[in-house]
Amino acid sequence: QVQLIESGGGLVQAGGSLRLSCAASGRTLSDYAMAWFRQAPGQEREFVASISRDGAGTNYADTVKGRFTISRDKPKNTVYLQMNSLKPMDSALFYCAASRWDYTRVYQQQYDYWGHGTQVTVSS
Repeated sequence: QVQLIESGGGLVQAGGSLRLSCAASGRTLSDYAMAWFRQAPGQEREFVASISRDGAGTNYADTVKGRFTISRDKPKNTVYLQMNSLKPMDSALFYCAASRWDYTRVYQQQYDYWGHGTQVTVSS
């Protein structure tokens, strides 16, 4: 069992940046591929980015490529999502998730553990 806690969300103007963090307890995150998903009001939860167990592999949704960067810090047992050039369409509740499978998985059903989310709001 692993507990995931997200932080770093907030209100930012369009064009600004935020860095989300996902801290874990219970088990080491290096046992899992990790991902960020997001869900806007009235919409389905969607894949944002994922990273392999060793951090060498990453995958991004087309909507965030070139703007967002996922990374992981093994000693700190934490995963990050650096978000630059934010747009109002990026506003959502962002979730951290862990998967026993490989990092190429993009469907929420393929992830085993979830945090409670951190809100990101981008004003125009």
